[in-house]
Amino acid sequence: MTDAIINYAARTDFRQRYYANDHSRDTVVIDAQRMAMTNGREVATDLDVEGFKLVPHVSVVGDFADRQAVADIHNREIAELLLVQTGADAVFCTSPGILRFGERSALAGKLNNSMPARFAHIDISKETAAGFAAAGTPEGKTIVRYAHYNVWRAFSPPPQDVPLAVCDAQSVSAGDLIEADAIFDDPEKPEWSFASYIVAHNPAHRWVWYPDMTRDEALIFKTSDSRFANPIPHVAFDNADVPSGIVPRSSIEMRAIAYWYA
Repeated sequence: MTDAIINYAARTDFRQRYYANDHSRDTVVIDAQRMAMTNGREVATDLDVEGFKLVPHVSVVGDFADRQAVADIHNREIAELLLVQTGADAVFCTSPGILRFGERSALAGKLNNSMPARFAHIDISKETAAGFAAAGTPEGKTIVRYAHYNVWRAFSPPPQDVPLAVCDAQSVSAGDLIEADAIFDDPEKPEWSFASYIVAHNPAHRWVWYPDMTRDEALIFKTSDSRFANPIPHVAFDNADVPSGIVPRSSIEMRAIAYWYA
């Protein structure tokens, strides 16, 4: 694969929004663009330069759909992984594991927030990230830096029909980011929202993907950093090179905040 269609957001005269579940209510205006794709397995990357990194990581969790095992075991695994990879003083997972499935899967849309993210976005805005970090600051600690991370893992066999692409932070300009509302409409809870970013097309963007990911690999990417202005857009896209009839993508996404203390 040398290129793929990336769904960007068009610039509009209204504030766009998107929903975790009921996508019929989304108001994001899609601007689809064909973009060159770099095979991440052929390049070296750094979390504080490009903003993402693929690392080997074996989990002892046998079934990522087991929410209790994810809460009891995988949260700790991810925190320990990020401590090693970032050099932070503390890491806290901030949400349950988010399971997502390619649209051909019978599970797509059956669980809360379980559809692939089909337009380029960044999970949280700078202001949202600051608020979440302040709310989670351990008592008595003075923070000199915080960063939000997403750890993404495919647990369906390779190849993935709907893989994830990340955009090199060095190729992203502040003007590419459009503030939007991410709205969480879990039918079992009150609706709530926070500000995030959707991404406008820029031909300078450098998109990277990792073909044939296995469950023993983790893609770490940054969504906000108080020290480095390099949040990482990401998006699910169609892999046109996969054969028909393969197992649809299944993935788990873990989110965490890392803190550095004075």
